[in-house]
Amino acid sequence: MKNRMRKSMYLVVFLSLVISYCLMTVMVYRQTLANVKTELKQEAKYVEISLEYTGDAYLQRIDEAHSETRVTHISPEGEVLYDSGQDGSTLENHKSRKEVQDALRNGSGMEIRKSDTMGEEMLYYAVKMEDGSILRVSRGMASVLWTAFSAFPQMLLIGIVMICFAWVLAHWEVQKLMKPVNELDLEHPMENEHVYEELKPLLERLDIQNQEKAKVEQMRREFSANVSHELKTPLTSISGYAEIMKEGLVKPEDTKKFAERIYQEASRMITLVSDIIQISKLDEGMPGMEKEPVDLYALSKKIIIRLSPVAEKKQVQMELVGEPVSIEGVPQVLEEMISNLCENAIKYNVEHGKVSVWTGRTLQGIKVIVTDTGIGIPKEHQERIFERFYRVDKSHSRETGGTGLGLSIVKHGAMLHNAEISVDSEVGRGTRMELTFKEDKDIIDLSDKGRR
Repeated sequence: MKNRMRKSMYLVVFLSLVISYCLMTVMVYRQTLANVKTELKQEAKYVEISLEYTGDAYLQRIDEAHSETRVTHISPEGEVLYDSGQDGSTLENHKSRKEVQDALRNGSGMEIRKSDTMGEEMLYYAVKMEDGSILRVSRGMASVLWTAFSAFPQMLLIGIVMICFAWVLAHWEVQKLMKPVNELDLEHPMENEHVYEELKPLLERLDIQNQEKAKVEQMRREFSANVSHELKTPLTSISGYAEIMKEGLVKPEDTKKFAERIYQEASRMITLVSDIIQISKLDEGMPGMEKEPVDLYALSKKIIIRLSPVAEKKQVQMELVGEPVSIEGVPQVLEEMISNLCENAIKYNVEHGKVSVWTGRTLQGIKVIVTDTGIGIPKEHQERIFERFYRVDKSHSRETGGTGLGLSIVKHGAMLHNAEISVDSEVGRGTRMELTFKEDKDIIDLSDKGRR
């Protein structure tokens, strides 16, 4: 950053010098050209007056003077009568020259062009005399250009001095600018005082990132602690039952009961590990798994058929309503999401209760709505039920085999599919869970297809 700031300052100085020199050269050139034009007009006037009084004798004096100003006397027909630089008889007719034509027509004329005779750029000024002849004076442009560029050595010296000054100034200014930046406390961005106004948005973003990192780290620690606790409980039970059986302290008629308890705890561990693996995959965005069209109505029907024995055992009625709709999604994840919602609706329902699954299109998007007539969720718990390992009633959850990760999987799955999950529940009346998939170009409507 320091080097960039120094380079930027050097570049600014260099460009300033170049632009200044170019502007100065143009100004000097224009001013010098204007002075030369004025001088030529004065010389032409002087020569004209001298010719009127002394005649051709003055032309002889011009030859002897060897002046840098070239004088040409031209007849009204364009014939060169006299030229101070060349033998007039050897020169071609000058009537076609622009400055001569302007003089014949307007009384005077001026032009800059390359002279075939002199081989350089010349400034010509012609004036019409009283006898109708043309007096022309000219001067080379080399002197004008030399004057314009004569300031280059001085500008070069100034440039060297300015670059040296810029180096010293850049070094000092960079140190001054970087001091507050180097002293910033990035761990606590918003606690910094005397901060540049331009850095405040950056510090605000850093503060948000730090908060998010801290939140993620806290969630990671809590997750690790919860996993350890949840795995330790069934392992302890399995170990305890197995030890009792190993010591031969179990009556033969109780062996089956002990084995069943071990089996239940092992199954619970398997379910827990599977849910943890699923959560980890969802956190990583399900790498290697591509989305494909999934009919939510057909998928929900499949899930209801699979869960029907569980529902019948608890004397809970299940139904599917709505219409065929399809989205681009990961089939395995979508199936687990809807399954978890349906399983919760069965687990926390009442005898002779009802679970209804609806799929269809709304103004908000494509929805899957799972409604039950169960025990409901208290208001104070509704915002936290999607947190990992959060249980409203821990003892009841363990009875039903819950891991505390089911709704968290639903939430992560919704994020993967750019969907939203919402809950509306009342204690003693039931719960309504809504999955809303935002419609975009990837969403496919199979309702017409399903009707055919």
